[in-house]
Amino acid sequence: MNNLSDLGKLVLRLTLGILLLFHGVSKLMHGVDFIFPVLAEHGLPTFLAYLSYIGEVLAPILLIVGLFSRPAALAVVVNMLFALGLMHTSQFGDLAKSGGWALELQAFYLFTAVSIACLGAGRLSVGGNSRFN
Repeated sequence: MNNLSDLGKLVLRLTLGILLLFHGVSKLMHGVDFIFPVLAEHGLPTFLAYLSYIGEVLAPILLIVGLFSRPAALAVVVNMLFALGLMHTSQFGDLAKSGGWALELQAFYLFTAVSIACLGAGRLSVGGNSRFN
């Protein structure tokens, strides 16, 4: 049973890490300038846009390899809360054309990260079962 639990944690980490990393790579290629006006509109300093690199590049890489998985997952949680609060508030009550919630992908990222923060990385990771993993 424990082996299946560790395998499940690996699948959860890889799914979140790989899918979220695509967003990070896009930001590496195209920059984060599009976030500046949104932050300014909310009275926040524009340099905060650069923190998305932590939540969408560094944290996903750490999740994929299984190193500092709990702090990495918490970084994703913070990143997703900012994304939801700054970019997606108008969509909270919307449905997608397919009938699902318009924010189901963002919710998946958020709650998968919460799950990893609670469960840890498991033994199938670089960090093993250390306290921060």
